[in-house]
Amino acid sequence: MVARNLEFCRNAIERAAVGAGRDPFGITLVGVTKGIELPLIFEAIDSGLKHIGENRIQEALLKFEPVNAYAKSKGRRIIWHMIGHLQTNKAKDAVRLFELIHSVDSLRLAQEIDREAKKVSKVQDILLEVKTSPETTKFGFPPDEALYAAREILSFRNINVKGLMTIAPAVSDPEQARPYFSRLKSLLDELNRLRISDFGFRILSMGMTGDFEIAIQEGATMVRVGRGIFGERNK
Repeated sequence: MVARNLEFCRNAIERAAVGAGRDPFGITLVGVTKGIELPLIFEAIDSGLKHIGENRIQEALLKFEPVNAYAKSKGRRIIWHMIGHLQTNKAKDAVRLFELIHSVDSLRLAQEIDREAKKVSKVQDILLEVKTSPETTKFGFPPDEALYAAREILSFRNINVKGLMTIAPAVSDPEQARPYFSRLKSLLDELNRLRISDFGFRILSMGMTGDFEIAIQEGATMVRVGRGIFGERNK
């Protein structure tokens, strides 16, 4: 099942990218393993999945070693992504586990990540989470505060801001998610026009199982897919 689903997702990514005049190889598929048991994750690795996203530190701690060991036994290396809301008291573990933290949603959290990364001589790659929808349950910087936040965080020596992330609201029609993805792409373009970073902001993490094709049409460079790969997760 997992192999078939992965192939379906890759084909859908390719179709969406080509249809938008984009290179499919410029889009990274992150497999979301929240609530997914190890055998299914191993099956995904066997089918070529390289990027794994976790929502919770506690769950990532349980999976990190066995998943890495399995991948190593197959001659592969997993790139870990923190995609869920991150509390400041979990920053130490996040810096140890993840290559890219998608969900930096406050200056306080960025400061804590910078502090923990400095302790281990690491420059931590992050994305700024932007709250493009009005839902009170969502986290992230308001769009009109993202420029200020980016400028502040770029001054931290042990953080590298690679781009932006958003979560669109749950909608019945994927087309209804398009304005939220378009808003994030416009914000990324604005940040790059202002040249506040020497290296530019390259990553747009947006789109999940139900709407990743729309996100790709609007410029996503990373899509986060769980159910579309692994089926319904355990509660």
